[in-house]
Amino acid sequence: MISLGIEQLIKSPPGWLSGKRLGLLCNQASTDAKLRHSRDLVTQTFAGRLTCLFSPQHGFFSEKQDNMIESDHAVDGQTGLPLFSLYGKERRPTKDMFSHLDVLLIDLFDVGTRVYTFLYSMAYCLETAAACNKRVLVLDRPNPIGGQLVEGNILQPDCASFVGLYPIPMRHGLTFGELALLLNDIFGIGADLEVIRMQGWQRRMLYSDTGLPWVFPSPNMPTAATSLVYPGQVIWEGTNISEGRGTCLPFEVFGAPFIEPAAVIHKVNESIKIPGCFLRSLLFEPTANKWAGQPCQGFHIHVTDPQTFRPYRTSLALLQAIMLLYPDRFQYKQPPYEYEFDRLPMDLILGDPALRKALEQGENIEDLENGWQKELADFEKMRRKIFLYN
Repeated sequence: MISLGIEQLIKSPPGWLSGKRLGLLCNQASTDAKLRHSRDLVTQTFAGRLTCLFSPQHGFFSEKQDNMIESDHAVDGQTGLPLFSLYGKERRPTKDMFSHLDVLLIDLFDVGTRVYTFLYSMAYCLETAAACNKRVLVLDRPNPIGGQLVEGNILQPDCASFVGLYPIPMRHGLTFGELALLLNDIFGIGADLEVIRMQGWQRRMLYSDTGLPWVFPSPNMPTAATSLVYPGQVIWEGTNISEGRGTCLPFEVFGAPFIEPAAVIHKVNESIKIPGCFLRSLLFEPTANKWAGQPCQGFHIHVTDPQTFRPYRTSLALLQAIMLLYPDRFQYKQPPYEYEFDRLPMDLILGDPALRKALEQGENIEDLENGWQKELADFEKMRRKIFLYN
């Protein structure tokens, strides 16, 4: 049985929290195993001490569908507390916001992927906390795609953005609490940080192994199956290929009107093996976003073996096949993307312009992966220093 960080906090609050004013960074997925919201649990346990709330991208109720759709500051209708948006005019919390609190509690559900922005909202909170001499308490949650495997290239400094601020691979294999320690202790933010660990979680666990209910952390992350493919499928955001927004299976389905599935499969099979999944060809019509109302040919990715499935490799192979097969139809998304108005979104997502250029030139993906092994080995040594779970 797994006990989440929020449940551990409520069960046994640290003595040093006595009398402190509390802020809480959360969204609608911040619940315990019985689906009780963290805001309510904190309010009940620390009566009169919760003074403000903060929300990440997509809004407090995960209602904002896409990138660069901002949420305004508001008043929480249930508690009457100020609700500060960290995805609006400001993405960094201000000193004035932090004047409401002595300790910031962070209880967010991450999906194990470098480009998921909740991580960087936490980073900005740690920076403001360090500047304001405030404490931060991260309430840990499972990495839904496990804590053993890492995959992908390390982000390069010239690609730093709100979808990647630190040199980590696309799939990092860390819990949110471990990420906090990585940012704070290894990358040197230096805030007064403590992590409330889970009880019962093991690194080998996928979300389906935890027995916990899935509450979608963002509107296009509807199921645990979505999180398994997301570290690769997110790259379609940087293209004119539909990543399945506007369907019931975002990121699991993808395609465009000009794609011929059989040709794509043949092209992929010429160059690389993509184990652990079945690419089922299909036709779909998005109701919103790219190609809305138009028939798109593409695939539904069915993960058949999560242990051998490599989402980043799989999607890179598909991307390369499509760009080489359809050079006159395939296009990169142009800026802006996540408040970057000059740089190519694909470079920000991949984290290295050299990788994009290598894919364009048809370089073998296994050779590219081999070129990442030293930096991944270095990252592995680094992350083991902050493991909370063995």
